[in-house]
Amino acid sequence: MTTTLRPTEPLQRNADGTQSRRYQVCVNSRPVGGIRLSTGPDGPSVACVSDLHIAEPDRRRGRGTVAVLAAEEIARSWGCRSIDARVPGDAQVALRLATALGYVLRSRNMSKSLDPTPPELPVGTRARPMTEAEYGPWLVHEREEVARSLIGVGVPAEAAYARADQGHARFLPDGLATENTLISVLEHEETPVGVLWLGLWPDTAYVLDVEADARYRGRGHGRALMLLAEAQAVAGGKDRVSLHVFAGNAPAERLYESLGYETTHYNLHKPLF
Repeated sequence: MTTTLRPTEPLQRNADGTQSRRYQVCVNSRPVGGIRLSTGPDGPSVACVSDLHIAEPDRRRGRGTVAVLAAEEIARSWGCRSIDARVPGDAQVALRLATALGYVLRSRNMSKSLDPTPPELPVGTRARPMTEAEYGPWLVHEREEVARSLIGVGVPAEAAYARADQGHARFLPDGLATENTLISVLEHEETPVGVLWLGLWPDTAYVLDVEADARYRGRGHGRALMLLAEAQAVAGGKDRVSLHVFAGNAPAERLYESLGYETTHYNLHKPLF
């Protein structure tokens, strides 16, 4: 039996230069599933495979493996030199498939449902809005940290800094005055010990950046910052907090898991040449 991909739509070309296309996964011309291939924020040389699904009667027969390999060949024909895969957090079979095909975990998205009663901060700890005088140095530092994290998982330096700048342009167009955005300084006994950047998005509160000051780490301030995020989310009318964490940041992963965050998606990467 032969497994192939059949387009279900014309190639979608977007104004920002990205493109995408959906395909049926077929066995001897019989549809058994689907897959989507696209290019995204890292430019036209990086493809992304997502939405892979195989109908139950045809699972565990290698259909998904062949579909992903076929998608990689299409990505090569688009001129892509690498490919990302986005796997749902509960799709362990798909995660094992991607790993077996040479995809390496770069990061994961996590989320937590909130109780309507906000958590309290530890005794002696309070939060205040970041000042304009603090904002400039923080933004420079935050840009470097984003780029460093991306470079650490294999993103070229130029692309890493470009993505950091794009994120700031998108999520901080008006700096501290950006609508539905809270940038807070956490203080413990009047000493600044960390910063939280929280977006109050339509469907979730989103932790865009959280960082305890390196001089005061290991004292529970990271946990306090996350409790602050939950409290601000509830105050903003949200019932969920979401975030993104890079692979290899074990302390952060342990903290989020201990607070009840669950993985919603795994993000993986593979060179094509």
